[in-house]
Amino acid sequence: MPSILERFIRYVKIDTESAYNSQSVPSTERQKDLAALLAEELRAVGAEDVCVSESGCVYAKVAANCGGAPAIGFCSHLDTSPECSGKDVRPRVVENYDGGDIVLNEEQNVVMKTAAFPHLKNYAGCDLVVTDGSTLLGADDKAGIAEIMAMLEYFHAHPEEKHGEIQIFFPTDEEVGCLGAKTLEKSRFCPQFAYTLDGGPLGEIAYETFNAAEAKIVVNGINIHPGLAKNQMKNSILIANEFINMLPAAETPGHTEGYEGYYHILEFSGEVELTKLRCYLRDHDAKKFDARKKMIRDAADFLNGKYGNGTVEVEITDTYRNIGEAIEGRFEIVKAVEEAMKALGVEPFYIPMRGGTDGTILSFEGIPCPNICTGGHNFHGRYEYIPVQSMEKIAAVLVEIVKSFVKR
Repeated sequence: MPSILERFIRYVKIDTESAYNSQSVPSTERQKDLAALLAEELRAVGAEDVCVSESGCVYAKVAANCGGAPAIGFCSHLDTSPECSGKDVRPRVVENYDGGDIVLNEEQNVVMKTAAFPHLKNYAGCDLVVTDGSTLLGADDKAGIAEIMAMLEYFHAHPEEKHGEIQIFFPTDEEVGCLGAKTLEKSRFCPQFAYTLDGGPLGEIAYETFNAAEAKIVVNGINIHPGLAKNQMKNSILIANEFINMLPAAETPGHTEGYEGYYHILEFSGEVELTKLRCYLRDHDAKKFDARKKMIRDAADFLNGKYGNGTVEVEITDTYRNIGEAIEGRFEIVKAVEEAMKALGVEPFYIPMRGGTDGTILSFEGIPCPNICTGGHNFHGRYEYIPVQSMEKIAAVLVEIVKSFVKR
């Protein structure tokens, strides 16, 4: 049977980078390449009802071999972030890591330094999977997939171990708005509860996420020859800049942490006559979240009063909600993760997740879905890495979680 490392390496070499602003799901057809491979592997570990949907999502079930245990779901997404190339990923294993800086690409002078990433030192003596400095790694979320597959392989190899029904969901396009999860077919995936594996370092548990929305802002200007422009030109670029400056300067991703929300301008393009912005709005607190949406609309109203109606157009779309709402009254499914980790010598810790997962969609489809670590660090960039030993331990935690519900 392949090791978890072999699985992971195989998965990250498949380009599954998703794309913003696609009119279809999946946003990139290449995600289906990994989906097809996983469908084959799922059948090989005894899964039934294996299906790849039109949206590229993978569904499967492993039948219960005992009575009385709940159906439990596990979910990790197929795509990698468009923020850094996922093409031609060349992973490398740094065996028995010595705790120092790691040269990722000597030719390009890309060095992962402990001064910048002090958590590296926590893994001295471990085997680290790193990039070649030119792409991301893809541990977000192919490590989660590898860990789930390793858990399934364990139960397939040990039929004497009792377990309830295990349901699998590997959706597309999580990185661009959980688009695959929004095509969920509940006839194929509807466990009593589920876990996403889409978190960070070993021990991390999250049952709170942001409330999230996306604002699309269009600024309409008037162009005229600059030599004749006084009192006539309306430069949409400058007005868009004025709009940005009306937002709180300290409430950006680079200035916030913990439960602090933010405004994130992630796209800005334009000319004198037309400028477009895209902004993410995030907050754990529902009232503060609503206030952020109001701030965007109020800024637009102010500028329309100053420059004329229709100068600034705003469209705000809710993306996902805080899964903490869906976990209320079901905290035993979170405690099961904590207890499984402790049983295997892993120190659990809780964080408010500064993002969302496919679990945010599932949770409001009636499938409460907290998030578990994958073991990785520095997602979405060339400095991404993951310890092999963390992946192995997390796979064992998943096995323990499933077994624990047989005992309850």
